[in-house]
Amino acid sequence: MAVRGLDHVAITVADVEATLAFYARVLGAELRYGDLWREGKLPVAILQLGGSRLSVHAAAAPASPHATTPLPGSQDLCFRWDGPLVEAERHLAAEGVDVTLGPVPRPAADGELGASLYFRDPDGNLLELLSTEE
Repeated sequence: MAVRGLDHVAITVADVEATLAFYARVLGAELRYGDLWREGKLPVAILQLGGSRLSVHAAAAPASPHATTPLPGSQDLCFRWDGPLVEAERHLAAEGVDVTLGPVPRPAADGELGASLYFRDPDGNLLELLSTEE
């Protein structure tokens, strides 16, 4: 038996619709099974970002089971950026998103050295775009 990797990460948010709009606009996330979620047949909204998924839980009614203390703004998520970070900086600026820190050197999960930009979503979750391209 071996762990292959993360399937998804769940985040708890104050306003699911605002979160869906932000992640779609800023990171190109796609809502999956939105009709089932809106009909109450799925307990969470599911966002697809490349090969990764985010399950979005409403703080007012987090899906069960959930973290012991599910709170908006308590996550730190890193996404891989395909391309130089200067392009990411331009994209974030065009979307009105302030960079909190970066670019700063960071190692990627595959062992490559890269650099990251940090910014925040509407709940204050820390988001990171990591690129190994210059």
